[in-house]
Amino acid sequence: MLATLLTAVLMLLALAGCGYLVMAIVLVGRFAARPVPLLAAGASLSGVTVLKPLHGAEPGLYNNLASLCRQTFAGSLQIVCGVADPADPAVAVVQRLIADHPGLAIDLVINPARHGTNPKISNLINMVEKIRHDLVVLSDSDISLRETDLAQVVAALEQPGVGAVTCLYGGAGVVGVWSDLCALGLTAHFLPNAVVGIALGRATPCFGALIALRCDTLQAIGGFERFADILADDYAIGAAVRAHGKSVAVPPLAVLHRCDEASPRALWGHELRWARTVRGLDPAGWLGSGVTHPLAFAVLAIAAGGGRPAFGLVIAAIFCRIVLALRVSVAFALPVPALSLVLLRDLLTFGVFVASFLGRGVTWKNQDYEMKADGTFTENAADQNAAKGESVR
Repeated sequence: MLATLLTAVLMLLALAGCGYLVMAIVLVGRFAARPVPLLAAGASLSGVTVLKPLHGAEPGLYNNLASLCRQTFAGSLQIVCGVADPADPAVAVVQRLIADHPGLAIDLVINPARHGTNPKISNLINMVEKIRHDLVVLSDSDISLRETDLAQVVAALEQPGVGAVTCLYGGAGVVGVWSDLCALGLTAHFLPNAVVGIALGRATPCFGALIALRCDTLQAIGGFERFADILADDYAIGAAVRAHGKSVAVPPLAVLHRCDEASPRALWGHELRWARTVRGLDPAGWLGSGVTHPLAFAVLAIAAGGGRPAFGLVIAAIFCRIVLALRVSVAFALPVPALSLVLLRDLLTFGVFVASFLGRGVTWKNQDYEMKADGTFTENAADQNAAKGESVR
């Protein structure tokens, strides 16, 4: 009797999960069909400073940075890249970028000063003095922009009541199967889940892939210094903007995250850090997101003796996930991910989900940290000395 009940519960969860994926397919289409923000004809354009905190020369870094140089934005553009170590290989990449684009304002900041626990925010604090323009865009080093993205982000920021703009992002693998798995996770799991959360009013996101805001807004929320010890700095920036009485707009576009995970350990560490961060921010919502894993529940139902009906749910879950991935790719003009990896990707995502509840430790750029309940985090004692002077994107 107990085994029968367990099988029935697992199959109901799998069925509900398939229903969720169908809903996500519909909502992704509706979200992407929303009007794209455009600057009014004849509008006076403010200049934009793009901040790129760097650590290391990951595959595709030059192309990611060069995508900023191809923007169709008609206003003044400044690019500021920052590193903490003069020996960082990213320095040579930025110097090449400067040489290849002599007509653009590109600054390189090399400053080992450490501010707080979050090395990315520490890097940004060191870069602030170079900002020339009123509009500031923060973008991770592994993000590539289309030619029109910056103009659309600025247009969204010009809308009444908007204090910041952030962007969804999909993935593209650049170094093999593990990076392909990461890209598939972003396109087929993360992005549609974010769209559903926004559509249902459950999510108030702010993504580090791209955040745009004005300098006076940044100052009003306490500057980057306020977030120096917070792991989820992007989420905290968005929350601070909303607490200041402004909204965080999410326009219907997705920038591209170039995934460079070259090993299962790198992929697992990255995704577990992300999962435990989200769990810490919204425990109830993260627990409820279990419904987004129909394939795992269907496989467990087979193991529990669900027979052909459970096998049918496995097929349905795979089919729905593939359709969702294709819908996202087409709707946001993203690369089609490695669909042959859907089965492995879904089971891996469920494994990360389960592991997220088994501790608070996270690994970030080969350093171990412990998350606190208030969203701040501390370095493990063994890593504190080694971490001095380091930075991450």
